[in-house]
Amino acid sequence: MKMNNQRVCIYPKDIQRITGKSYRQSTRLMQKIKKDLNKLENEFLTIDEFCTYSGIKYEQVTHLIFG
Repeated sequence: MKMNNQRVCIYPKDIQRITGKSYRQSTRLMQKIKKDLNKLENEFLTIDEFCTYSGIKYEQVTHLIFG
């Protein structure tokens, strides 16, 4: 039986694919979102939090992240 595992957290490389920005700009954007959401540096950013913050629908993002 194969389990269909989809991750919950988003990484700068994913943000780069979604926005078309450079990797460094994507890292800065991720840090800004985490700061605005009062997350600690070691906490992950979820895909839902990114979508809510950026105003992009989850359905539009998933095919860019998961293929």
